[in-house]
Amino acid sequence: MDTIFALATARGKSGVAVIRISGDRAFSAVEALAGTVPEMRRASLRRIRDRDGRVIDEALVLTFPGPGSFTGEDVAELHLHGSIAIIDAVLQELGRISGFRQAEPGEFTRRALENDRLDLAQIEGLADLIESETEAQRQQAMRVFSGALGRKAEEWRAMAIRAAALLEATIDFADEEVPEDVGGEVLTLIDRLSAALERESRGVEVAERIREGFEVAIVGPPNVGKSTLLNALAGRDAAITSEIAGTTRDVIEVRMDLKGLPVTLLDTAGLREATDAVEKIGVEKAVERARQADLRIFLHEGDGAEGLEPEAEDIVVRGKGDLTEEADAVSGLTGKGLDALVERVARILEKRTSGSQTAIRTRHKLAMDRARGALATARNMVESDSDHVELAAEELRGAIRALDSLIGRVDVEDLLDEIFSSFCLGK
Repeated sequence: MDTIFALATARGKSGVAVIRISGDRAFSAVEALAGTVPEMRRASLRRIRDRDGRVIDEALVLTFPGPGSFTGEDVAELHLHGSIAIIDAVLQELGRISGFRQAEPGEFTRRALENDRLDLAQIEGLADLIESETEAQRQQAMRVFSGALGRKAEEWRAMAIRAAALLEATIDFADEEVPEDVGGEVLTLIDRLSAALERESRGVEVAERIREGFEVAIVGPPNVGKSTLLNALAGRDAAITSEIAGTTRDVIEVRMDLKGLPVTLLDTAGLREATDAVEKIGVEKAVERARQADLRIFLHEGDGAEGLEPEAEDIVVRGKGDLTEEADAVSGLTGKGLDALVERVARILEKRTSGSQTAIRTRHKLAMDRARGALATARNMVESDSDHVELAAEELRGAIRALDSLIGRVDVEDLLDEIFSSFCLGK
């Protein structure tokens, strides 16, 4: 394989820029640029020179021998001063070396997968970790990147293999009934595994909300202070405010970090009997988006909202708190009640995140659901009679294949290009 290289830090001026090199000839590149190869896994200060011996920069050089490196290959890193001219000069020198080429997006991580340094679930966790914007997203991504899902998948796989082995041991005795003790153990293993997969599968929807963000809609009649509240929560003028009723015609979205949770606030058109065609469209869109949101904040001034009723956990609070003595009212203009409102929203959403497990993507859920389906079929066959032992064993092997796809052992080639295309160069 070619030895690959890329800038691993963001492009542009910076205090430090890191160029990463991976492949069989990584250390020969260090020798060509820095004169000598530093002691493994220790940083050493070296002058980086071009092929004519002219000094390009003075940099820290680190070397990581395979298979214990990130990619599983020999890896070197050049920690340069973050000048665009320096970066370009070093990249040009590396490109002139025979057998070297610029890495493609995600290629370092792809080599880590190919060299069994990471499984597919860990790579998805790494992608989420890089994209994380809030503490909840970071914690969830780190849990997967650390290999938690892979460890669970190995435990589940071992249970399925044990059940299949017990059944296959009886196939040579097709004319005899499956011993009761073997059948009982198989059913126990299937039940335990099915229950574990069901619990994990239920948490995927919550995990996806943490990844993508919760939606909280602010709804209520016109001129009740919805846009002012949105602006106060966002800390900027995201929505136009006016004393004229019906100012907001479209749904305005503001993404924010709310107590460590990713939340998109939605400011909607005032809910009332529309006075013109454009406002009517705005009201219809407001009702539709509000119903789809994870949570709704109903603002009122004593009247309800047209066309929409609060659900169990929705928050109903009086708006324009600066004009009333009510203690629990909120005002985006003065800030009255905002802290209590934020805390209330955070408590509700945090309660919902408690159902999050280790599986975090729809792909994970589909794989687990396939395994559960195969387990259910195998269970029915084991319970019926011994004539179905071979078919039950094959269903268990199907469950094992589904679990293997969780961590990238089988049936995931079509996913790899899509996954790695989301990575930046140098990762």
